[in-house]
Amino acid sequence: MTWLVIRVRSDRTVERSIRETMEHLNLTRVNHAVLIPENEAYAGMLQKVKDFVTWGEVSTKAIEGLISDRGRLIGDKPVTNADVKSATDYKTIAAFAKAIASGDATTKDMETLKRVFRLHPPRGSKGWGGVKRHFTVGGALGFRGDAIEELAARMI
Repeated sequence: MTWLVIRVRSDRTVERSIRETMEHLNLTRVNHAVLIPENEAYAGMLQKVKDFVTWGEVSTKAIEGLISDRGRLIGDKPVTNADVKSATDYKTIAAFAKAIASGDATTKDMETLKRVFRLHPPRGSKGWGGVKRHFTVGGALGFRGDAIEELAARMI
């Protein structure tokens, strides 16, 4: 499985180790998102920055939409099927997204693809729902599970 991690809060006046962890995750700005594989090393990093990010398990369809709508190549060009075919072993964005979702590939496998997806702030009346509270109590922070896809759809 793959996690989609979205940065919710700024790291202003935050302890240095948390700021460095967010840099290691490539989350340098608010509303930036990354796709990371689900493993213990990343789980520990997410627990460290849980008060500044939200994350959850993402499906193949959501990854495909994220890459095709918000994915950018070096030079800020949009990603096309031809780019994926020339830079990876996969023929389409859908096949590449399926490999990422299953854990067989990562965004690093396509060297020209930027690893960070710049998203719009959440649209709709709910917005973030509170950037200082955990998701379980109606806020935006922490683990969301499958609900991350609904948030990502509002941000694409």
